[in-house]
Amino acid sequence: MAAFFRLILFLLIAETVFYLLLRVYLRSLRRERLEEIWDERHPAMAGNGAARRAFVRRSMTQFDKTLKSRLLLLVFVLPNLAVMGIIYWVNWQ
Repeated sequence: MAAFFRLILFLLIAETVFYLLLRVYLRSLRRERLEEIWDERHPAMAGNGAARRAFVRRSMTQFDKTLKSRLLLLVFVLPNLAVMGIIYWVNWQ
């Protein structure tokens, strides 16, 4: 039983690290795309201005509510379901 809890603990740690890395990566991709959108829409105001930072900040708060950012939570669900399925299959067959 202790080995099972150790497995769950290490699985949660690995999932958390993977989730954080994916979140940082997806947010950086979205931020770069928003900066490109700002530069295309406002060629005279290109660069790191206050209006651009405000636009990116506003859009990033909206990005946190999108389906793509919410699907990241599957990082926690799918491996746990797989482990439970494997345990069930091995022990009760």
